[in-house]
Amino acid sequence: MKRLPRWLRYTGLALAVIVAGLGLLGLEASTQMGAAPSGARWEAVQKSPQFADGKFRNPVETHMMETGKYPEMLANQFFGDEIRVPVQTPPVVALNAASFAEAPASGLRITWIGHATTLVEIDGYRVLFDPVFSDVVSPISWLGPGRFFPPPVSIADLPDIDAVVISHDHYDHLDYASILELAAKTKHFIVPLGVGAHLDAWDIPAGQIVELDWWQETVSGGALKIISTPARHYSGRGLTDGDTQLWSSWSIVGLKHRVFYSGDTGYMPLFKEIGAKLGPFDAAIVKAGAYDKTWAQIHMMPEDAVRVAKDVRGKLIIPVHWGTYNLAQHGWTEPIERMLVAAKAANMAIAAPRAGEFVEPHAPPEVERWWPDIPWKPASAGE
Repeated sequence: MKRLPRWLRYTGLALAVIVAGLGLLGLEASTQMGAAPSGARWEAVQKSPQFADGKFRNPVETHMMETGKYPEMLANQFFGDEIRVPVQTPPVVALNAASFAEAPASGLRITWIGHATTLVEIDGYRVLFDPVFSDVVSPISWLGPGRFFPPPVSIADLPDIDAVVISHDHYDHLDYASILELAAKTKHFIVPLGVGAHLDAWDIPAGQIVELDWWQETVSGGALKIISTPARHYSGRGLTDGDTQLWSSWSIVGLKHRVFYSGDTGYMPLFKEIGAKLGPFDAAIVKAGAYDKTWAQIHMMPEDAVRVAKDVRGKLIIPVHWGTYNLAQHGWTEPIERMLVAAKAANMAIAAPRAGEFVEPHAPPEVERWWPDIPWKPASAGE
């Protein structure tokens, strides 16, 4: 049999490699996407007061984007002149296992690890919110926005965790690799209704998964209440599972202290009800970054984050969800600058810790500008 020409053999080999690579990418993406609720989980989803016509709904009318604003959003994305990525790696406070050997003297210590990932040590318990330790946030492990700085502590060096709490299933809040590694570190994963389907798909034991609807609660260790509270957002990891899993803010109530965590949300008056029912909170951990005026109903602006903290009756604001990934059309330091201005105007205490820096809300550190002084757009600029 006559051999094929060399160029044709090499072309065939290259195509085979490409096809195999695409197949591997598809397999990884499929795994990362998790799964939609089914069986008993789907039955529980359908019974939720928040669920109607096949999807979860926000408590107030919500649009992903203002009508007719898509061209403006694209223009902001591709033609904005903001400095969205640091020129130099931001400073962090490096931690190891020994860093957590002593419990906080006050009984409450909060450590921002990066983006939304925050460790709360409260009245002898440890709660880890939205753990994302990966370099990128994407269904493909090497494709997507990269971290500005490495995590200040590894999962291996974290102390044992009583509860890992997830606000919703987006990739920058529910990270496949981090969940797998944390399975041996935590007693429970506490998630909004329906999100347990993803953990099921990743072989997390059923006994570790606790799903809650808004205003439902679970008790960790016999004394720590973890309460799912409303948020204004959306969910989905693939093209067909949009809003089939719930999203939540969270309220943590210990014997002596209380902490509120906003998750991703737009502003809504319902936060006042959370404050009335469960506040005041020693600290309000609120989303500061990744926003644009064209989609502010699902990702609140910094000024609204201060309003949320005030509505829930937070004594100290701790901004998160900024300074870690390039996820929006604003300068990377703009969220914290606007938060500081808004907090001062509202006469509210605020902390601005480096990643890895301990904050005890009873005596928070003075705000030290560890980020560079670069131009940013104030709220008066129309955003």
